[in-house]
Amino acid sequence: MEFRHLRYFLALAEELHFGRAAQRLSITQPPLSLNIQQLEASVGAALFTRNSRGVQLTAAGQAFVPAARALLDQAGQAAREAREVAQGLVGSLQIGFAGTVLYRGLPQMLKGFAAEHPKLRLTLRELSSSDQLIDLMHERLDVGFVHTTRVPTGFSQILVSRQPFVACLPVGHAMARRRRLALRMLQGEPFAMIARAVSPDYHERILGLCADAGFSPEVRYELRHWLSVVSLVAQGLGVALVPAALQQANLPGTVFVPLDAQTPPYETHCLWKTDRDQAALGAFLAVVRAAAQSVHSVG
Repeated sequence: MEFRHLRYFLALAEELHFGRAAQRLSITQPPLSLNIQQLEASVGAALFTRNSRGVQLTAAGQAFVPAARALLDQAGQAAREAREVAQGLVGSLQIGFAGTVLYRGLPQMLKGFAAEHPKLRLTLRELSSSDQLIDLMHERLDVGFVHTTRVPTGFSQILVSRQPFVACLPVGHAMARRRRLALRMLQGEPFAMIARAVSPDYHERILGLCADAGFSPEVRYELRHWLSVVSLVAQGLGVALVPAALQQANLPGTVFVPLDAQTPPYETHCLWKTDRDQAALGAFLAVVRAAAQSVHSVG
């Protein structure tokens, strides 16, 4: 039994006339008759009666009509879904993100993507940059937003954003009212920072900034998330150097003071495996590129 047989059967069942059914199918009557005979042989029952008064459905034929329609509908739906997946219109993407990306354009990217591709499902997973690299390599993630310059071979990247570090202080701190401060003024203060195991690049970056300012910070707290760092500072337990975008978190009890000297920026990169062939991924990356270009042009 072939789908062609089902289409021919339904045309004849609706027209009950070989000539009209053949004309509707844009074929001649002989191949229509042959296909109906083949279908009946496959089903094992006569589906039509043919006599001088015309063509009529048998009881078996009447019972076969809804089943034939359902089979064709399912086949059509399957074909449409396959085409949409191939075109990147449906499916799913696993997206990893870390740090401050929620304050540096990711929500806007997701909204724009959802508006253009409503049938594509996005699953977000908050992971450290190190964990994202592992999951990207094992294809448990399709794309990741990371804070690292250590990109393995075989990966492509888009620079999504860059931002300066600022001092994060408790609101009651003696330097909280300054418009700017020199990093060396935080010497001797208890520091909170991202753990080395979570983000070795930026752990080393902060230690390097302090070393350039002439001191080694007293690292008292090492945490997994930037918001945890800021929350700890809000409780008056220490100070921190954090990406400027964390000011948008609006956590009470904290003050963010720019540094008086320019520091290397904190960068966010979008990463994916270069050889990953997935239309949905390509569609998402197009949105990321557009958002990144907009940010860079403004900056």
